[in-house]
Amino acid sequence: MNFFSYIHAVGTGEKGNRDLNDEEMTDAMIQMLEQQAYPEQTAAFLLGWRIKPETTAEFRAALKVCDNYIKRTTVENSLELGYPFDGKRHNPYIFPLVAKLLSDKSLNLVVSGDDLQPAKNGITTQDIAQHINFGSNLHYADRKVYFKELHALTQIRSRLGLRTAFNTVEKLLNPANSRNAIMGVFHKPYVKKYTALFGDRYERLVLVKGNEGTPEVFSKCHYWLVEKGEISEHVLDPRHYGIDYQKSWNSITLEASLEALKHPSDAFMKLAKLNAAMALFVSQKAASVDDGYAMMGA
Repeated sequence: MNFFSYIHAVGTGEKGNRDLNDEEMTDAMIQMLEQQAYPEQTAAFLLGWRIKPETTAEFRAALKVCDNYIKRTTVENSLELGYPFDGKRHNPYIFPLVAKLLSDKSLNLVVSGDDLQPAKNGITTQDIAQHINFGSNLHYADRKVYFKELHALTQIRSRLGLRTAFNTVEKLLNPANSRNAIMGVFHKPYVKKYTALFGDRYERLVLVKGNEGTPEVFSKCHYWLVEKGEISEHVLDPRHYGIDYQKSWNSITLEASLEALKHPSDAFMKLAKLNAAMALFVSQKAASVDDGYAMMGA
C-alpha cells in the first residue's frame, strides 16, 4: 500500500485518525525498516503515530515484524537487561559490577546497545561497552549487527529529536533468546502496556521503576513480577539491606561514570550486590531478592 495511506491514518487529527490493523501495521513497519518510505514520510508517520497514540495491538504487530529481521544468537542461562537507548544522564551504570559479582553463579547477562537515540541525550550502554572490558558472563549485543535495519533509522530519529514508538518496541528485542528479562519503566500506567507487549515472550519478566528508566535499583522503588500471565507488585528498598547510597541529580560525564565502575565506593558495591540479587531472583536462581542477597554473601 502507498505509505501515504498510513500517514493519513495517524496524522489527520482527532476526528480523522484511526488505528492500523495488523496487516497495515506490518506493511508500514516493513516499508520503514527497508527504507522504502522516504525519510520524511517515516518521520511524519512516527510523529503522528505517537500523537494518535499507539495501541497495544499495533505495538505487537510491529514487534512481530522486528522478529523477522533480528539475527539472534542464543546465550544459554542468560538474563536480558532492557535499557533505554537514550542513555543515563545523572548516575553511573552498575551492570558491569553486577556481572562481576555473578561470575560464579552460572548466569549470563545480556545488554543491547546502539548509537544514541532520542530524546534524553545521556550516556549509553554502547559508550560503556567501548571503554570497559566485559567479563565472559556479560554479553554486549550490538544492534548494528543483530538488527541493522532499525539501526539504520538512527539518523531519521535523531533529526526528529523526539521519543517515538521505537523507544518502546526496542526495549526488549531479546537478541540472545533469553528466557527471563528485567526492564525499566518510568510510570506505573506503562506496566500493563509492557506486560501486554513483552509478557508472553519470557518465562519471567520483571518491570522495575529503576534509576533513570533503567532496570537498575538505586533507591526505594516498586517492581512488578510478570509470570504465567499474572502481575504482582512489590517494593524494594536498599535501606532494608543497610545500603545508604545517595543518587545524583547532577549531570554525569562518561569519565565519571567509568571511574565509578573502576573504583566503586563501598556503598556502590553494596548496591551492585542488591542488583545482583534481583538478577538471581528474576532468573529463578533465588526464591526471593532476600535469598539472592544472602547468596551474594552480603
